[in-house]
Amino acid sequence: MAVHYDLEAPRDARALPHNPLKAIVAPRPIGWISAMNRAGQLNLAPYSFFNAVADNMVAFSSSGRKDAMTFAEDGAEFVCSLATWDLRDGMNDSSAPLPRGQSEFAFANLETAPSQKVRPPRVAASPAALECRWLQTVPLVPLGGGEPDNFLVIGQVVSIYVDERYVKDGMVDTAAMHPIMRGGYFDYFHATADTRFQMRRPKGAGEFAGS
Repeated sequence: MAVHYDLEAPRDARALPHNPLKAIVAPRPIGWISAMNRAGQLNLAPYSFFNAVADNMVAFSSSGRKDAMTFAEDGAEFVCSLATWDLRDGMNDSSAPLPRGQSEFAFANLETAPSQKVRPPRVAASPAALECRWLQTVPLVPLGGGEPDNFLVIGQVVSIYVDERYVKDGMVDTAAMHPIMRGGYFDYFHATADTRFQMRRPKGAGEFAGS
């Protein structure tokens, strides 16, 4: 028997007690965003509505105008550090709703490391990071109009940091870094070599499809 969850129905008339969307659109990569405003204030926060949107662009979605979004706009830059199994507690701690001006890095016991081409630092212990320049913020206006509650922040990647231990034969070994991803509710997923598999594109689409 199927379950049909109607998001337009009153909450008490829906088929499940919680919205299943995040459990279905899963696992999702985590954008661990560090951003700095022009005054030098620094913010660090994880976003699971995050992904690459082009060969050199990434985006994360903010529910409300939170510090990561406003700092990225003000400073015109941000960094996405890779959230991994070893850093899972620090990643989770950095999601705490701290007052503006209180350091998420300090609260989560995380050290910073300088970026190469942007002002915001990366998470020093993370094995990879994407340095981005802010391109635009797109208000996600809901059906029927009205003030948006969600905003899509888009950045262009200008430099990439990778710990050399995870580069093999000129390619990044994603599974060796043990990235974690977000599911629904309180669930996370852990990528390892045991869960990795490869497939080649059909002939005519190029000899190597790994880029």
